[in-house]
Amino acid sequence: MNRTDATDARWMARALELARRGLYTTHPNPRVGCVLVHDGRMVGEGWHERAGEPHAEVNALRAAGEQARGATAYVTLEPCSHQGRTGPCARALVEAGVARVVVAMRDPNPAVSGRGLRILEQAGITVECGLMAEEATALNPGFIKRMAHSLPFVRLKMAMSLDGRTAMASGESQWITGAAARGWGQRLRAQSSAILSGVDAVSMDGSRLTVRQPALIEAGLSEEAARAAAHDQLLRVVVDSTLRLSPQAPMLAEPGRTLVATLVDDPGRQAPLREAGAELIVLPAREGRVDLMALMRQLVEQEACNELLLESGPGLAGAMLAAGLVDELKLFMAPTLLGSDARGLLNLPGLERMDQQQTLVIDDIRAVGDDWCITARPCRAATGAVN
Repeated sequence: MNRTDATDARWMARALELARRGLYTTHPNPRVGCVLVHDGRMVGEGWHERAGEPHAEVNALRAAGEQARGATAYVTLEPCSHQGRTGPCARALVEAGVARVVVAMRDPNPAVSGRGLRILEQAGITVECGLMAEEATALNPGFIKRMAHSLPFVRLKMAMSLDGRTAMASGESQWITGAAARGWGQRLRAQSSAILSGVDAVSMDGSRLTVRQPALIEAGLSEEAARAAAHDQLLRVVVDSTLRLSPQAPMLAEPGRTLVATLVDDPGRQAPLREAGAELIVLPAREGRVDLMALMRQLVEQEACNELLLESGPGLAGAMLAAGLVDELKLFMAPTLLGSDARGLLNLPGLERMDQQQTLVIDDIRAVGDDWCITARPCRAATGAVN
């Protein structure tokens, strides 16, 4: 690596660090950071803090002022080329007179990918793309998947004992893991656009499915970051094919929205839940239950859902995995044994031979308090979309 490459990598690393500050607040927009450098000195930096507010490039340009003229801009994502709630960042960079733009990755939206780079090039700006693209991609898995495939990035989070059990036979499950692991679970909730669960899990546990500021602070976030993350409660989604959720469910008394996905198209049966504050969507059936692929499409089209956190019992978790809709698993494993009568991790019927096993790729294993977190992903997608 020559000196120029090392310098570029240093400033792009700083831009990525800035982008991560928006990890919990930019939905449905991507997390983006920008650094402006002139004569080897940083003259302005910024990141996208919240949807509807200025993008990273605009914040950096405001910080730099006239010093942006002739500078190099390091941006983690291709500057936008369209007019939304804010103006196109590519035009802002041109008008500010920057001389060079280094971009980590192209816009994943096929309809506009490369357009921002062309605007810069046509204005005579030197453009380079691809520096630290892998790191930039890892920062926005949900936005990228939504743009490229019209599906959310689904992260399955489960807590289990060392013998792979998630609850006692009675359904009692609080708590298998310790406070540190539960704090990490709160962080996963906070960075998600929505949280998905099944009616059985919600009813059994009295789940509220909220983001709690004190737990985020305990998990290592600053008070400012925790306050921002908990400010807008994520969308709660409950799969309830036959409409069994009680209007007295604790989550319905919480701030934020609860969306119930059902097959029941009966206004009379829907009325109690609607009166309790729930929103209902009627979806097509697949083998007698809510079609999970249809639900995923709905969450993208109507809610612009980037990252979806799946916290459920073994039935819905197994169905999502079998349908090929799970992108990543976060398995928190406690050093305890619950015994053979306890409930298993996943319901995956139909696996009868070793060549049918669902193989995972393990990306990370780390200690979280007294527990362990295993991060894994399916190495091949299953077929179908059956719940």
